[in-house]
Amino acid sequence: MSFNWRRPFRSRDDNDEPTTQDAPALTRVNSAEVSDGSLKYTLEKGGNDSQPSYQEATGAPVESRSPLGYSVGPITIIFLNVSKMIGTGVYSTPSAILRGTGSVGLSMIYWTLGFFTSISTLSVLLEFASYFPNRSGSEVVYLEQAYPRPRWLFPTAFAFLNVVLSFSSGNSIVCAQYLFRINGHTPSPWELKGVAIAAYTVAFLAVVFHTKASYAFSNGIGIVKTLTLIFIAITGLVVLGGNISSIPDPHSNFRNAFDGLPPTPYGLNNALYRIIFSYTGFDNAFNVVNEVKNPIKTLRRNTFISVFLVAVLYNLANVAYFASVPLPDLRAAKEITASLFFTAVFGSSNAVRGLNFLIALSSFGNLVTVLIGSSRMIRECGRQGVLPFPRFWATTRPFGTPIGPYFVKWFMTVIMILAPPAGDAFNFVVDLQVYPSSLFHILVGIGLFIVRYRRKKLGLGRGEFKAWTVVVVFNILVYAYLLVMPWYPPEGGPYAGNVSFWYATYVVTGTGILLGCGIYYYAWIWLLPKLRGYRIRQEVLTLEDGAQSHKVIKVPVEQLAEWDATHDAVGRPLNRTDSHSGDSERIGVSSTAGEKGQDGNVRDVDPEK
Repeated sequence: MSFNWRRPFRSRDDNDEPTTQDAPALTRVNSAEVSDGSLKYTLEKGGNDSQPSYQEATGAPVESRSPLGYSVGPITIIFLNVSKMIGTGVYSTPSAILRGTGSVGLSMIYWTLGFFTSISTLSVLLEFASYFPNRSGSEVVYLEQAYPRPRWLFPTAFAFLNVVLSFSSGNSIVCAQYLFRINGHTPSPWELKGVAIAAYTVAFLAVVFHTKASYAFSNGIGIVKTLTLIFIAITGLVVLGGNISSIPDPHSNFRNAFDGLPPTPYGLNNALYRIIFSYTGFDNAFNVVNEVKNPIKTLRRNTFISVFLVAVLYNLANVAYFASVPLPDLRAAKEITASLFFTAVFGSSNAVRGLNFLIALSSFGNLVTVLIGSSRMIRECGRQGVLPFPRFWATTRPFGTPIGPYFVKWFMTVIMILAPPAGDAFNFVVDLQVYPSSLFHILVGIGLFIVRYRRKKLGLGRGEFKAWTVVVVFNILVYAYLLVMPWYPPEGGPYAGNVSFWYATYVVTGTGILLGCGIYYYAWIWLLPKLRGYRIRQEVLTLEDGAQSHKVIKVPVEQLAEWDATHDAVGRPLNRTDSHSGDSERIGVSSTAGEKGQDGNVRDVDPEK
């Protein structure tokens, strides 16, 4: 195997190539390029004190100085994850999980399975982050780097998915439901929708004006949310001790815990979907990797702490529910499981209203945390250049926040609150968001093996963290199950699902979104260029705030050879030192954290190779 290794500002003869054994020593933070013949990798360094790392050349440019700053420390990492996980799931989904599993015992096993599933995915993402520690955006980056060919296919598909499904209507509706329960009012469908929109608008305003303040606000709400769940857990233990006179037999639901209605494949699948939904958020900190100093060490410690903490609280909260509420009432509940618990323990009193307010606040905090994390993911999609108007997605002006992605999320959430029937909105949206993402989770898991193979082939060495192979395989199998089983019909026929319409509507909708990604990609990259006589190239766009993005451009076929000869891989012009000889110099990445190269940009490579 041969390497093409280039350093700038000096000539190179045919013998100036290191061997495979020499390659791991390439740790200098200057322009280094490694190629296996079909793909090229450039050495990049961000300003977050991470090690220099190689990334495939067509990836979005590394920002040597994050325009969003470096405000994410250990506490923020923990509460970015905790606050997103403790949203509406643990308060709203236990009833549906009990109906799906059929018994208390199997329901508790499923809540524990959610912990192991989260840990497996967390391990996969942490290994990816160790390879690309200077990029925010989580799966956006990892799919881009694992599947660089066909060029722009996976960035296009994932960007399309993230924009179309960039809504938080389910959590907004549950937040509104708990706000109405504070005063005991039963809302009409449009009252519910109106309050849900108002809640999300307030969350949008809370994060759009200042990045550091948004983290502080999120941390504060996260602390309140954690304390609320701790209170429920402690109350449940008090109930189990027989100290609540209104609950004479708190152990009744735990006797013969595995007796109950026999589970069905459809019910088990729905239960697992809701478990995944309840743990969603354990990976939120990976969306802000480039805003974390010394990211891998900091993430490794604090992300595992956050998942373990939440798993313990989730199981204790379910013990509290089962100790306090009769099983028939739990099975009949919709999205109000926690309110049944409050009523059973405290009665219809001001305490119940206060606790409903705390759960509404928890739901609201989830909206804030999701906005913070997913805005970075959407911004990274835009920086890849596959979305129209790259400036809109990448800019952080005027407030130093990703205002474009914030606005898109607000707009899409309002649309999805208004569109579905109010009674079915929560279940449909939960399922719709989980199903297409299951495919990408599978691809991320498989992609980790691909990245390992390529790095070993190139002699680039291992990252700071490596997941156990058995954990990666377990993660792939779980999401493969979630991808296949939703097609299995419920016992009562096609209209006996958890919504009033056809049971697999969300499956078909999710599949349609994925197909739409493929159609869009084919038309944009292949069909239209062939019909109109141009080819797609990318160039680097540097904005006034220091943000960087790719911009995909159209180059007429007759100008293609000239364009390729005068541009580097990502699209920056080559600097020629001798117009007669045609010898060129390539612009390097920054030599120290927080500094830029000669043109203020990062490294480029040839998109045609």
